[in-house]
Amino acid sequence: MDHKITTPLTAETIQQLKTGDMVKITGIIYSARDAAHKKLIELIEAGKELPFELNGNVIYYLGPTPARDGQVIGSAGPTTSSRMDKYTPKLLELGLKGMIGKGRRSPKVIQAIVENRAVYLAAVGGAGALLSKCIKSSKVIAFDELGTEAVREMYVEDFPAIVAIDSEGNNIYKD
Repeated sequence: MDHKITTPLTAETIQQLKTGDMVKITGIIYSARDAAHKKLIELIEAGKELPFELNGNVIYYLGPTPARDGQVIGSAGPTTSSRMDKYTPKLLELGLKGMIGKGRRSPKVIQAIVENRAVYLAAVGGAGALLSKCIKSSKVIAFDELGTEAVREMYVEDFPAIVAIDSEGNNIYKD
């Protein structure tokens, strides 16, 4: 089934998404890779405020290439999601509802997706130049020192992804 969804994600939207469904996302999403995830967890452990609200939001595992003149962002393909697995359960517990990346997730992450009624979406690896066309704005909001791995707030329109793991734990990589 195809779905047009908007961010932040609601419980109702997440419940409708089933493994294998195609989605087109419109709204604000955030980029963060492993270095940024480590810093987010350090902020949480120190009791400090995060640079963006987790509740209902989506993180895209992305480290884009630099934008060329006239572009909002460079190539914006997904990175391997398992690199974020040690940080993901805590972020889900604190309200994160969606993740976009590529590849399998650990049993612990799948359990956290189910417990927190979230969703894992897969973007097509190798299609970064095409995916970047769906990103209409991008600005660094945290950890600028990480360069391409800094946290970005991005507005996307009709960003395509596939439901890889739904809120019930059904898994496209296993099923």
